[in-house]
Amino acid sequence: MTFLTISAFIFGALVGSFLNVCILRIPVGLSIVHPPSRCPACERPIAFYDNVPILSWLLLRGKCRNCKEPVSPRYMLVELLTGSLAAGLMWKFGLQPAAILFFFFAAALVVITFIDIDHRIIPDVISLPGIPAGFLASGYFVIGFMDSAIGILAGGGSLLAVALGYRILTGRDGMGGGDIKLLAMIGAFIGWQGVLFTIFASSLTGTLIGLLTMIKQKEGMRLAIPFGPFLASGALLYLFFGPEIIQLYLRSLGHG
Repeated sequence: MTFLTISAFIFGALVGSFLNVCILRIPVGLSIVHPPSRCPACERPIAFYDNVPILSWLLLRGKCRNCKEPVSPRYMLVELLTGSLAAGLMWKFGLQPAAILFFFFAAALVVITFIDIDHRIIPDVISLPGIPAGFLASGYFVIGFMDSAIGILAGGGSLLAVALGYRILTGRDGMGGGDIKLLAMIGAFIGWQGVLFTIFASSLTGTLIGLLTMIKQKEGMRLAIPFGPFLASGALLYLFFGPEIIQLYLRSLGHG
């Protein structure tokens, strides 16, 4: 199992290198396969020996070999995060279809998170295909088609209701359509129970961080904070620890 976990981390880090390309290019409509990776400063192609996940950034001390301009540590962070997610899924599910399926789900959430942080958008090119993909794959291999279908309806429907209610009460849009489609995709992969957990966890963390940010920046209620990263984090938390957290909560209420 140790060998498989280490192999999964290496594979995940390699995928993370590709995810960096997706994060950079998808929002601006560029191809994710051509041209090859380039330095964002001097735009010279990055040699294969300088494109080794995590290690290249460390060995080059976070700088381009050619122009010596700093390279954001986010590149290494995404590779490390994706590798860790792959290793964690292998540790939790073993060499099973669920591990492979949920890795692609987690990779999509990583891309969505960083794009939403940078651009305040959740690209339809990821979330919309993710809904039928999650329904077919997770419905067949993991949670069943019924749970997946209810998850889609619960995810998309709940946020749609919130968005419409906020619009009626305030006359303003408070929830983007991207968040609605993202939660529908999350429901397709982890079902209605995962949706409920994700809504609770993301609302709790989003509220706390939002209040702290508003206090620090003194923006008041005008401050807009992307909600996609909180939804993604809540979904990943459920994927790894959700059932255990729910059981602990029920036991604390005397129902376990």
